[in-house]
Amino acid sequence: MRTIFLFLLAAALLLSGCSTTPPPQTASQPTFKPVGDVLQIMQGMVIPAADVVWKVPAEAPKNDEEWAAVQHSALILAESGNLLMIGDRAKDQDAWMKASQALVDAGTAAFRGAEAKNVEALMMAGDAIYNACEGCHMKYPPQTGKPQ
Repeated sequence: MRTIFLFLLAAALLLSGCSTTPPPQTASQPTFKPVGDVLQIMQGMVIPAADVVWKVPAEAPKNDEEWAAVQHSALILAESGNLLMIGDRAKDQDAWMKASQALVDAGTAAFRGAEAKNVEALMMAGDAIYNACEGCHMKYPPQTGKPQ
């Protein structure tokens, strides 16, 4: 009987530590405060950064500083995909999230290509960036932002 009691007590203690309730937010924790909307992120971050990556096959960087600029642009693309999945920017939990994740993946590939100073990898990543953008724009036209 004592063994059963100890077993149940141990099980109860283990289960109490598996709570899925997030800890309450305290005053010291910052809150997410979006500044730009989707269109502003596209115009201010995604388009200029994609242009830098797309330019590489035609005009490869000549020095470490230029390669660093390509890396920075690729990083902006990857992180922009993450920003598009946060809060009210996420239009839905299906196609929008997949397209945003595709941008994260393509931006990451471009970052790695720039890090390796590999023009061919950047050309392939540039294609993936284009496909991610076009795939999203087919479902969510930039003029309306609403699914078709």
